Amino acid sequence: MTPTRVRRRGVSFRRPLVLSASPGIPALGPSGASAHLRGVAEALRAPIVCPRAVDGRGLAADTSVPILAAGLAGWPTWAPRQGLREVRTARRCAALALDYAPDLLWERHSLYSDAGWKVHAATGARWILEVNAPLAAERARYETLPDADFARGWEREVLLAAPEIVAVSGWLVQWLRSLGCRSVRHLPNGVEPHAGDREGTRARLGLGDRFVLGFVGSFKPWHGVERLPALLDALPDAVGLLVGDGQVKVVHPRLRNLGHLDERGVADAVAAMDVALAPYGADAPPWFCPLKVLAYRAQGTPIVATDIGDCRALVGDAGTVVPVAADVATMAEAARSWAGRRVEPWVRSWADVVAEAMGGAG
Repeated sequence: MTPTRVRRRGVSFRRPLVLSASPGIPALGPSGASAHLRGVAEALRAPIVCPRAVDGRGLAADTSVPILAAGLAGWPTWAPRQGLREVRTARRCAALALDYAPDLLWERHSLYSDAGWKVHAATGARWILEVNAPLAAERARYETLPDADFARGWEREVLLAAPEIVAVSGWLVQWLRSLGCRSVRHLPNGVEPHAGDREGTRARLGLGDRFVLGFVGSFKPWHGVERLPALLDALPDAVGLLVGDGQVKVVHPRLRNLGHLDERGVADAVAAMDVALAPYGADAPPWFCPLKVLAYRAQGTPIVATDIGDCRALVGDAGTVVPVAADVATMAEAARSWAGRRVEPWVRSWADVVAEAMGGAG
C-alpha cells in the first residue's frame, strides 16, 4: 500500500493505521461496528489491524484498504481469569501494529485491549482512542462478565492512559471525564456518502405509491423493531421494509425483510422509505450514537425516533422524536404526519469524522 499523508496543523502522518482488537468486530462483517471500522480506515486510507476479517456471519462488505488479521488467541487452560483470551488476542494485534510501525494509530476501544497503549509507548505514534461504549458495563448488562472488578479496572487503566479520546456520544463524554480521562472530545459517527436511488428502488421492489415504513439495524432486543407489526396494523395502507437481521424476528403480511445489504444497498433502501424508524425501547443504553439515524438523514428520509441517547440531537428538524414510552397510536400519528414529505439530505461522512478528529490536540 502506498503511504498516504494525513495532515493536521502542518504535521504530516505517512503511516496511519486503524486497530480494533475486538474478536466480535470483523473488518468485513455486517454490523454497524464493522461498517464504522471500515469507514474510518477508508477515510484515513489506512490498513486495519483486527483479529479476523470475517466471522460466522460471512463476508458482508468489501474495503479498499488492506486488512491485517492477527487471528484469535487460543484459550490458555491455566488462565485464572475469563478475559485473558481477549488480552492475548489484543497482544497479537499489537504485534502486527508494531511491525507496521505507524506514526498515527486510531484504535477502537476494546475490552481487555492495551494494544494501542503498547504501540504508542513503543513508537511514539499519535494514539487516538475511539470510545463507543463503557465496555465493562455494556458486557455486564447484555452478556456475562465473570470477573467484573478485573474488567473495570483494566478498562479504567487503559482509558486513563490514553492521551487523546474521541467519544461518539454526549453521555460517553461525561462518563469519561468523570473517570478523569484526558483530552476527551465528542465525535459523533458518520456514514458512507452514497446517494440512494429512490424511484428505481421503489420500482424494483414493487412498492408503487404505497406508504413505506422502514427500519435498518441488527435487530437487538432494545432496538424496538418488534413495534413494526403493531404500527402496520395502525396504518393499514402502509407497508414495512426491514434491512438487516438479528435476534428479534418479526413477521407481518405487509412486512418485507431485505436482509443484510452493503452500504450502497442500504442507501437505496433508505431512499425508498417514506418514514424511517428508530423506535428504541426504554431498555436501550443511553451511550450509543445510532448509525441508522445518520443513514436516514443522508437520504433525506423523515425519521420517527424515540428520545434516548443522542437521537434528539441527531434527528433535529428532520423528523419527530417521541417519548420512549410512547404508545403505538402516538408513533403512528408521528409517522403519518410525514406522509408525502421529504427533508433536506444531510451527510456526515467518515471523512468529516476523521477531519474533526485530526483537528484536535495530539
